[in-house]
Amino acid sequence: MKNIKNPVRGAGILMAIGSLPSEYGIGTLGKAAYNFIDLLADMKMRYWQILPTGPLSFGNSPYQPISAFAGNNYLIDLDELVAAGLLEAKEIRSYAWGSDNQDIDYANMYHNRGLILRKAYKRFDKNNEDYIAFVKDNEYWLKDYSLFRAIKESNADRSWTEWESGLKDRNPQALKKAESDLADSIDFYSFCQYMFHMQWNRLHDYSKGKGVSIIGDVSLYVAHDSADVWAHRDIFLLDHDGEPSLVSAMPSDEFSPKGQIWGSPVYNWEVMDADDFSWWRSRMGKACDMFDLVRLDHFIGAVKYYAVSPGAKSSDSGRWYKGPSRNFMDAISSAMKDTFLIVDDAGPRTVVPGVKKLIDKWGLTCSRILAFGWDRGSDNDNLPHNYKDSNIVIYTTTHDTQTLSGYIKSCALEGKTEALDFMSRYLHTDISDELSDSGEKITLSDETVERLNEENIRLAYSSNAVLAIIPIQDIFGLGNESRMNAPSTTFGNWQWRVGTHKISDKKRRFLIDLAFLYRR
Repeated sequence: MKNIKNPVRGAGILMAIGSLPSEYGIGTLGKAAYNFIDLLADMKMRYWQILPTGPLSFGNSPYQPISAFAGNNYLIDLDELVAAGLLEAKEIRSYAWGSDNQDIDYANMYHNRGLILRKAYKRFDKNNEDYIAFVKDNEYWLKDYSLFRAIKESNADRSWTEWESGLKDRNPQALKKAESDLADSIDFYSFCQYMFHMQWNRLHDYSKGKGVSIIGDVSLYVAHDSADVWAHRDIFLLDHDGEPSLVSAMPSDEFSPKGQIWGSPVYNWEVMDADDFSWWRSRMGKACDMFDLVRLDHFIGAVKYYAVSPGAKSSDSGRWYKGPSRNFMDAISSAMKDTFLIVDDAGPRTVVPGVKKLIDKWGLTCSRILAFGWDRGSDNDNLPHNYKDSNIVIYTTTHDTQTLSGYIKSCALEGKTEALDFMSRYLHTDISDELSDSGEKITLSDETVERLNEENIRLAYSSNAVLAIIPIQDIFGLGNESRMNAPSTTFGNWQWRVGTHKISDKKRRFLIDLAFLYRR
């Protein structure tokens, strides 16, 4: 597959939909999302990159969804349900949605979103022609997903491997009985997906009208306790009880010096290859229907994947296995058609040299991260002068790293004089009077941190990379208290919200000027 239609050179912001401001505990597909698109257009930004939008599993990571196709019920805008006559405003206000406007309370979401959405469902006309058409058009994933959720709910949310054998092993008679017994619950989950997708389609149409393209994110793996693993056991490496034989992991890299164990089951690539990757074809086809550009997370894993045994305490016990590589790309290319594909090739490229061959063969756009460029020498491939061509997305930082200001401050705290000196010289920003040769803690003024933060953004804009994507935290200049995810940690991730932070007129003018100066 060649990226026949290259994206327009431009800049954008990386921010999860759930991070938007909202009165109801989490950002949604409602008014704040429309306002954000207006803001992007006003700042001459062409792109909005979002995190995966699938329903969440344990740990709330969007990269381990319980469905590769469904949308996250939490993102359904409740005000739109009021406008549709399915809810009353006073009903929404009768629930507590959390007291912190800069943090998502997922326990609250889990309990209260379901309750309020069920009220809306009870008033919904299931004979609605659009709804009937939606259910029919999406039957290839929706039927299994809604049944999975309904059965899971009836089993006190236990993992599908703990269900009675008929349901666990998808005995036709047991499934037929469940479809009858749980019909109302199945319809509820289908209703939620209808509402999510209708709201998404309206928002997407609005963004296109404003000249803002949405970059969607597709995780490589899904959660073990997911509709996909339950419904397609043959395409995952599982034992006879349905438990993973191997689980996804990564050795130490830039994101996590201690390595990571993600815990998702890995694919049975041989079975997928024999089936011409039909599940992946469907998955990427749906992503292309939803988004203008698609980012495939952890692309390295499709070439060579790292896995450990279930229950492993350390990723050091794992090993590399051969992935499907070219056959995989051949298969998904037809599903993607002309949609532009971005691949996340961050990680141990030296261990997986085949990644570069695939990227070159298919003309894929790869990722580079400025924060990874400052303490590894001038030959670091994250630095713009080492880019061989423009087919790159440059990030200042990502959802998995420290924020930019957080990184600068941590270098100061750790006495990394070399990294800070190299950065400041590269950015033509003299901070020599604040540096120390002792290797001990360095004290940087807030003004210096802000200046380095802004000059990193300028560098991203000025680079020859076709896309420059800046996380919203770096736009605001926020520290690590606002980072989205700290790999290898279990709690406190994926919760950050914009809250009361606003982009100042000065910052807005700065970004508009950068777009003009560097033809973004």
